Amino acid sequence: MKTISLKTAKIHQVFEQLQADFAGNLTHDAEEHILEIDNPLGQGLIKGISFKGGISYMEFDMEFTEDVMLVASSTQYTPICFAYCSQGQVSHSFGRKGKKHDLENFQTGILTSKTLQDNVLYFEKDMRLKMILVIVSPTKRAGNENHLNHELQKLFFKDNVVDNFAYIGSYNLKVAEKVRQINTVSVTGIARKLMIEGLVHLILALEIQQHSDDLKNATVQESSLTKKEREIVRELSVFINNYPEKQLSVAYLCKKGGLSPSKLQEGFKMMHGTTVTDYIRDVRVRLAENLIKTTDMNISEVVYSIGFISRSYFSKIFKAKYNCSPKEYKDKQRSFAISA
Repeated sequence: MKTISLKTAKIHQVFEQLQADFAGNLTHDAEEHILEIDNPLGQGLIKGISFKGGISYMEFDMEFTEDVMLVASSTQYTPICFAYCSQGQVSHSFGRKGKKHDLENFQTGILTSKTLQDNVLYFEKDMRLKMILVIVSPTKRAGNENHLNHELQKLFFKDNVVDNFAYIGSYNLKVAEKVRQINTVSVTGIARKLMIEGLVHLILALEIQQHSDDLKNATVQESSLTKKEREIVRELSVFINNYPEKQLSVAYLCKKGGLSPSKLQEGFKMMHGTTVTDYIRDVRVRLAENLIKTTDMNISEVVYSIGFISRSYFSKIFKAKYNCSPKEYKDKQRSFAISA
């Protein structure tokens, strides 16, 4: 097993050390660090970027040829780490001899530790791993009670006493969608950093909300879905986004994915928090909003191009989501274009 010890929490120093250990090619774009690895140790990318307020974002898209143990030494001021695995599995422990916590694909996790406590991540060999870490560190003004890290400590700890804390939450595909959006940001420079920063804040909000929802349910509900079935639900979700104009029924999706109706509904409820029908409707409405905003299509053309049959029904659900009718929205877009 290859062991890598990180003695710093500063993102640029972390990547300098990772480059030294993995012997990859390190590049930068508007403060974003991109380490490309293609050698006998493994193949893939590790990305990272820091934002104001002590928030950092790291993304792993790697496959190692041997087991890797990443040991991060905790400083006096402990960060709170939000993790999400969209492919494969990663394990975590407090110290090298501590109990391991497994984070499976599509699961959210929240990790933090007492001061001067090592945090260890375990990456299995010959397994494609895609995971992200959103790290919220204290700023130099550690006594600032308005700082996000301080607010999160009040949320997760009683009497503000920080101890080892590992929370493995429910399955969630909303985070995976935000990660996908980060990877489709094509602009460069400061615009890229601002777009990524906005999406990272959304990921952070989704993880916190997932934690809150799990607590309301008293315990994290066990799913009857296997890893393969969860992956099928993800693939069907992508299919719906790619072909919203198709007349997609529960029966059609069950046949396509090889799932029973109950398994399909359970998967969408677990990962999207909604039914299959409502998810399809939401995808279509979001696509319609984009078409109204970016094309010259009239409302009727938009309605039929995304699979709706009734314009009046479309107008009703559009107004419920955006608080204005499709025509009002299009008129506003025209007015803005003329004034610009």
